[in-house]
Amino acid sequence: MPVTSRREVLSLGAALLGAAATGAGRAAGAPPANSSGAIGADLVVLNARIHTVEDGMPRAEACAVLDGRFIAVGASDEIRSFAGKRTEVIDAQGMTVIPGFIDAHSHPAWGGIEELVNVNLDLRSIGEIVEAIRARAAETPPGEWVLGFKYDDTKVRDGRQIDIDDLDAAAPDHPVYVVHRGGHTAWYNRAAFERAGVNARTPDPPGGHIYKRDGRLTGRVAERANELFDPVRPSGSTREQREAGVALISEMMTAAGLTSVHDAQCNRDYAIAYQDAYHAGSMRFRVSFLAQGENIYRDLKAAGVYSGFGDEWLRLCGVKFVADGSASERTMAMSTAYVGRPDDHGILTMTQEELDAAVEDAHRHRFQVGIHANGDVAIDRVLQAYERALRIEPRRDSRHRIEHCSLVNPDLLRRIKATGSIPTPFYTYIHYNGDKWSEYGEEKMQWMFAHRSFLDYGIPVAGASDYIPGPYEPLMAIQSMVTRTDMNGRVWGPNQRISVGEALKICTQNGAYASFEEHLKGSIRAGKFADFAILADDPHDVEPERIKHIEVVRTVVGGRTMYSRH
Repeated sequence: MPVTSRREVLSLGAALLGAAATGAGRAAGAPPANSSGAIGADLVVLNARIHTVEDGMPRAEACAVLDGRFIAVGASDEIRSFAGKRTEVIDAQGMTVIPGFIDAHSHPAWGGIEELVNVNLDLRSIGEIVEAIRARAAETPPGEWVLGFKYDDTKVRDGRQIDIDDLDAAAPDHPVYVVHRGGHTAWYNRAAFERAGVNARTPDPPGGHIYKRDGRLTGRVAERANELFDPVRPSGSTREQREAGVALISEMMTAAGLTSVHDAQCNRDYAIAYQDAYHAGSMRFRVSFLAQGENIYRDLKAAGVYSGFGDEWLRLCGVKFVADGSASERTMAMSTAYVGRPDDHGILTMTQEELDAAVEDAHRHRFQVGIHANGDVAIDRVLQAYERALRIEPRRDSRHRIEHCSLVNPDLLRRIKATGSIPTPFYTYIHYNGDKWSEYGEEKMQWMFAHRSFLDYGIPVAGASDYIPGPYEPLMAIQSMVTRTDMNGRVWGPNQRISVGEALKICTQNGAYASFEEHLKGSIRAGKFADFAILADDPHDVEPERIKHIEVVRTVVGGRTMYSRH
């Protein structure tokens, strides 16, 4: 019933009930409310090298903050007059100030909960992984699940993937689930397969694959085949743990200079966790979320809620669907095959008919749509669905999103521009995941994570880590986009390199644009939220291969320090 659904939606978050605060800031250089200093700014930053990411005034020395917003930006001598008796004054001593970083596609709630509750398998050998699972199994009652995360098959020294025998040896009396860091493939032991009723004769479901070798299960399961285990696999966390997970990940991410995140896979439990942490005062960043999951999306629609609902801290961005596989797990759907696998073109997880219906429904209900599409085949299908929806119900500025948008070509770029779609390609992947790109080959890599091409076509590409799958540190992202060099020094697709200034805009202003919040944040300007980071060095000045090592000195959100190195 609509009334019940609205109650359910409102239970997701009273934090979503307010509209974003409004009110114009004073112009840069305007006098303070009381020149005697009796009333002044809450915070003043002086003697800084400020990169505003504003074309009208790209550089400044100082800024003043009142009630969570910038009220003036300019020279130190001008801004000093905004300091009153109770004003906090930061002497930046020549350090660099930038707008707060915005991660336009990540999974903070999932990441924080995993970090807090499950077994971290970001290890470098299968032996270490087996021992970590065995240690958790020893603490877990027999028959209960052991859940592991952050396993990456290309980061282990053994030269092979874990398999069902490894997991059986680690925990013979427990069902085991190990999810790849990329989030699209997982490994299970025999106890888990038995509990789910899946065996070597089970057919692949549409959009999924159960891997076998010589007719035997390997333990690996990809994409929608994991749904066969959903009825028996527990969430692994309580409401209290989920709240604590949000608090933890917000602490971790603000320490990297992030002030806003887009949760690109927010189910009902995660939405509640954000609300709980927000009201407890432990959520340090701003969240815009894409709802994913039949229940939360259904209830939001039934309640008449659509994109933009919420306040400045917790806001509904849109709805999320998934069209294909993973770049890092080498399952994305492409028109050409993977290197060394001539019959493998990846996995599609939705049909064109399913995409068309989902997009039309969301578009009619006034949702911004974000669809995970890595490969060129999947991106083409998503664009077909967007083009169709815009023909049926034209909208001047829909900003539907293509999440990841990894492998493009000139035709796709033209259509992305024509539809006003927003791509959110991985921005730390080139650097962090260089050990995977040989499976795509040099030619494809010239068109993957194509930040240069997006900018050249006039497309406001947004920055995205996809954390857990990719590291979330924005300074690593800037280095990755500028150098296109992996951790072993190999260069992938140098034609897609961009400048530090372009990378900074992608990580700030374009992230705000991707969620219709460019009037609120993403640059340092009077009237916008006082979200910024202070860096020990200027990314424009250091050697490009050292950018990721720049220290974040302070992160400020809404005029409040959320992280300080001291």
